[in-house]
Amino acid sequence: MTRIFKNLLISLTFFFLILKPCYSIDELDAIKYIENVGQKAIDILKTPIDNLEKRELLFEQMLNDNFDKYSDNILIEEDKGKSWTYHDVKQLTFHFSSFLKKLGLKKGSKIIIQAEKSVYSVCLYLCCLKSGIIYVPLNTAYTSNEMSYFINNVEPQLIFLSNNKFDEHKDLLLDFPNIKTFILDTENTELTDEISELKEDNNIEELDENDIASIIFTSGTTGKSKGAMITHRNLESNGNALVSAWGFNESDILIHALPIFHVHGLFVALHTILLSGSKIIFFQKFSPDTLIKRLPDATVMMGVPTYYSRLLSKDNFNKSTCKNIRLFISGSAPLTDNVFLEFKKRTDHNILERYGMSETGMITSNPLNGDRIAGTVGFALPDIDIRVSDETGQILPSDSRGIVEVKGPNVFSGYWRLEEKTKKEFRLDGFFITGDIGKLNYEGRLTLFGRSTDMLISGGYNIYPKEIELILDEIEGIQESAVIGCPHDDLGEAVVAILISNKAKDIISDDSIEEILLNSIAKFKCPARYIWLDELPRNAMGKVQKKVLKEKYSKIFKEIK
Repeated sequence: MTRIFKNLLISLTFFFLILKPCYSIDELDAIKYIENVGQKAIDILKTPIDNLEKRELLFEQMLNDNFDKYSDNILIEEDKGKSWTYHDVKQLTFHFSSFLKKLGLKKGSKIIIQAEKSVYSVCLYLCCLKSGIIYVPLNTAYTSNEMSYFINNVEPQLIFLSNNKFDEHKDLLLDFPNIKTFILDTENTELTDEISELKEDNNIEELDENDIASIIFTSGTTGKSKGAMITHRNLESNGNALVSAWGFNESDILIHALPIFHVHGLFVALHTILLSGSKIIFFQKFSPDTLIKRLPDATVMMGVPTYYSRLLSKDNFNKSTCKNIRLFISGSAPLTDNVFLEFKKRTDHNILERYGMSETGMITSNPLNGDRIAGTVGFALPDIDIRVSDETGQILPSDSRGIVEVKGPNVFSGYWRLEEKTKKEFRLDGFFITGDIGKLNYEGRLTLFGRSTDMLISGGYNIYPKEIELILDEIEGIQESAVIGCPHDDLGEAVVAILISNKAKDIISDDSIEEILLNSIAKFKCPARYIWLDELPRNAMGKVQKKVLKEKYSKIFKEIK
């Protein structure tokens, strides 16, 4: 089959190359698309047949082989003490597979899960991978109103809920009598006891690498959440790239305190472990006190910036606590320079910051061996191309600020049931428009400056909040900042700075802040108002919810007239 496919691509490639001179200048956009197809063909032509056939070993088969290879090794050690070997997890996964098959689910069926983090949830996910069932995890904070949207959008065959979510959604579920709902909860073992009695189903569904493995809903900062369709190829390519980039091996032990309804905890953390045969210390939730007790037993930790700032708030977090850790990894939200530098001072570790999205998995990473520079997110991972362009798609030179675009085997196949939206988010040559503002230096190191949607226009000037935040966060007395634009009758939008004080320092005056800012930026970029809060609103992954702040302070300049 592979040889036939390769021969077909040879024919197509030469067909495009012969026809290209016949096109007019007006048809260059179409040519870009054709060249992209042709380039993919050429890439495959350069690949030996043996390697192509090797690529047919799909992600779920790789995982299955590793479960056999490391069968007796501990895969998951729960914070409450129970340990699960690779064999235990595989066995429970096969029981789940029998359960879903018994209910009539098959390749292409969809399940929604909104349940607490548990080994059972992990096994359900792995079962879906091997069966070709599309796994749709949802944030456990979503309300019935939000849940209604997801059910109508996805049209799942099954729904799994925790005890408390089942009670919360009870009335809503009456509107969907044809969708079976089950309680998946560590405190309610009725379902898992039933599943464990079933015969194991060890069949691995015949799948294509482009089949959808999961739908991950974005946070919906600019409207309704969009479902990113993640393929088996996306998962395999990104998982193997990260294992290599971060040096994972069988002896590693990962602190896993992240939720598993999100790319970070579900794909990045789990897949690096499963593909390397290493072990997880599995926390249901993040608690700095509990985590500090287990850090000496681990070699790697993954977390969001909030985790690291909260560890730094504990006096008993120090070098000796981290004596066996080889790597701290941060992502899902920007890591401030203050936290990076204080962490280095306290632990002698430079946190490795990486960059990714729901739609792409991980895109870049600071190096395992090499300089990890505060405020940067490193270099593109293998087989991934990144570039910076302006709003028209014109590619910009090094050190120019623009929109980050990415292309590679990690990039999702599109938004679920949003074909037109998908088309708008891709260039004709296949690059995905991330919406993040960044710049690449001459080495290819990427620095981010926030979302293009965060950019505000005040008096006709484009202003990037990240530029102001970086300066504010360095000012003594300010622990953290968030800069937003609020409606203003004269300017259109005016700059507002939301500040969190460093309680160990005296609160600095607004005039003093502006004086410091004027040493680095133009006056039109300086905030018109400063607001002090106890904390910034964040989502489950630690990202500051600027949408919430914009809504809260949308009338601030009306109120002060």
